Amino acid sequence: MDLDTLLEKINRLEYHQSILLKMISKSDDQFYKLIVEKSLSKKDVEHFYSICEELTAALEEQQAEGFVYFESLYKRFKIDLHPSLEPKETIEACLRQQLYLPLMLQLQKFAD
Repeated sequence: MDLDTLLEKINRLEYHQSILLKMISKSDDQFYKLIVEKSLSKKDVEHFYSICEELTAALEEQQAEGFVYFESLYKRFKIDLHPSLEPKETIEACLRQQLYLPLMLQLQKFAD
């Protein structure tokens, strides 16, 4: 495959990606849209899910102990979040897509 063919394929993929973004902007799959917009890798997304799993476990543990204020979890979320993601935008996208609802509802209270 020559360079021109490769560049043509890349341009076509970028064009198709822009169309797909327009399509999903009308759906509730807002976190998936963020993944594409911010060009996150599979590893980045798996790391995000891992963070959310850990924070969900910590939330459940703290709730069982009677905690009602979870700003420390928000601070951990913010620190561990991929640098190209904004906390508030990410939380809102997860809420629209109904990902990690109990956690995101608590984090939303502290989002700037």
